[in-house]
Amino acid sequence: MTRLISGALCALLTIMAIGWALNAPRWFGLSLYTEQYLAAVLAVALPIPLLEIGFSGRPRQGRGAPFYDWIAAVAVMLAAGYTAVHYDRLILAVYDIQTDALLVSVICVLGLLEAVRRVAGNFLMGLLAVFVLLGLFGHHLPAGFQGREVPLGELFVYLGTDANAVLGTALVVSATVVVAFLLIGELLFRSGGANFFTDIAMSLMGRYRGGPAKIAITASGLFGSVSGSAVSNVASTGVVTIPLMRKTGYAPKDAAAVEAVASTGGQLMPPVMGAVAFLMAEFLQIPYSQVVLAALVPAMLYYISLFIMVDLYAVKHRIAALEESEIPNRRQVLRRGGVYVLPFVVLIVALFGYAINEVDAALMAAVCVLVLGVVFGYGADRLNLRNTLGVLAATGRTVTTVIVVAAGAGIVIGVLNMTGLGFTLTDMLARVGEGNLALLLGIVAVLAVILGMGMPTVGVYVLLATLLAPSLVAVGVEPIAAHLFILYYGMLCMITPPVALAAFTAASISGTAPMSTAVRSAVFGWVAYLIPFLFVLSPSLLLQGGSWLDNAATLLTAIAGLWAACGAIAGYLLLPLTLPRRLLWGAAGLLLLIPQDATTLGWWPGLVGLLLGALLLVSDLLRRRARLAAA
Repeated sequence: MTRLISGALCALLTIMAIGWALNAPRWFGLSLYTEQYLAAVLAVALPIPLLEIGFSGRPRQGRGAPFYDWIAAVAVMLAAGYTAVHYDRLILAVYDIQTDALLVSVICVLGLLEAVRRVAGNFLMGLLAVFVLLGLFGHHLPAGFQGREVPLGELFVYLGTDANAVLGTALVVSATVVVAFLLIGELLFRSGGANFFTDIAMSLMGRYRGGPAKIAITASGLFGSVSGSAVSNVASTGVVTIPLMRKTGYAPKDAAAVEAVASTGGQLMPPVMGAVAFLMAEFLQIPYSQVVLAALVPAMLYYISLFIMVDLYAVKHRIAALEESEIPNRRQVLRRGGVYVLPFVVLIVALFGYAINEVDAALMAAVCVLVLGVVFGYGADRLNLRNTLGVLAATGRTVTTVIVVAAGAGIVIGVLNMTGLGFTLTDMLARVGEGNLALLLGIVAVLAVILGMGMPTVGVYVLLATLLAPSLVAVGVEPIAAHLFILYYGMLCMITPPVALAAFTAASISGTAPMSTAVRSAVFGWVAYLIPFLFVLSPSLLLQGGSWLDNAATLLTAIAGLWAACGAIAGYLLLPLTLPRRLLWGAAGLLLLIPQDATTLGWWPGLVGLLLGALLLVSDLLRRRARLAAA
């Protein structure tokens, strides 16, 4: 019974998002505030983790929920539902506290904290609880760190009803845009689209050395941007790619690491970026296309670096291509599944060609996938009435985590806004950055990795955009660069020890130790730790300013630098490298990676790196020729 009811709530959550996007309330003559819809979303979403996840944080797996969880689920549903129905009156009670407003707000906020604990763990719930305490007692902090004194009732009613708190921008995007894109991903998965992407990647890359790793990168990059979750991306594509990599000679932990890094990169890959692109456009109040353009070059460098790393690994360890019998016929794959390219054409044309809003464009693409899945399918996978209904429940179950965490991030936003502590934090970090931007970037990077642990992409971005990005903007960093910086480091928590969920998921598939897999993931994804510093210093990497000629030159020297630096890390380029030569190649690579507008030295670092790299290349070519002649 518990599973049936929670499944119905999950399906209802998806249906509500579709109905809101289609303006269904108007069909019935209703004119609703957006906040009323969001409160209704919480009424449906918050009971789901209370029913499906035990008090310990583990899924119940078929066992019914105890009576106290049923009581909590019903209470929070009624409280959020009451807020939805009476919102137009309750919003006026923020500064004139009424009993019912206080009661429903307390139940919603406490229920939200418990839901966050169950879906994201004790760390995030504890962090949110700390912010609630700061809202109550922040005025007792030392001078210079104090916030405004806020009465208990006023704080809870503000958090529960105001559009700048729980019912804010983060929840709007999560309950609309994110649902639409997760629906596309789930429809693709159920109709065989994910298998098509894996097969087309195998047919394209399987004949090359280290082919399985390149398959993993291609498939994860294609599917990851839409899936909205690095962990689910690993789980869906990794079950195919990790065994393939192991079979052809990759060490188990390296196979898992490649998949984890490739899947994490999907959240940074335009045009969707796990739905963060749309949220970033909302935060920055800029066109969505500008976000996509800015994110393009860093994402390209991320995947180029990973391709180079696995290619050099394959040469060093003599890993061959797949057997011909294991490689799908490209024409047959395209004949059976080429139609799955059409939804992405629909999405891109709708977004960029006709400037249709992102939710409507995503729903158009979802309908396209639905029709293709019913009519064609891929292999044995095809959509029918039963598994289409399952798609609604699966989408709702996945988005519940995002909605709960995004609503939780609204607590942070609300406390910072109401107390003024947001300005205090920004000012404190900005004072650090005034004297040393590199130090500020380092502090923000570490905080982003820590705060992002265990959270979905949208939740990571919302929290960091609220807490950390303003301090970077305050010291003169371009706003788009500041937000991409915190996104990159927020995503790096997926592959960075000690809590690296993407790496841990890949390790479970590969049967390797989670922590050593996370360490190897950090090595394969090394460039992601460097790129954000570079694009903060150099807007040309974000295609912001500068001539196309300068931008093209920056990109080409960066690719050359990646090749040299990857060789230094892998210990192999044209031949095995000794430690001194690895250090020299590493120095050449880092110099080439420095954009001309990142320092006052202009092109000189790149020219020195190019000269050093050319000398090393000639030397290695001569050594390789001598070695071949001696053999």
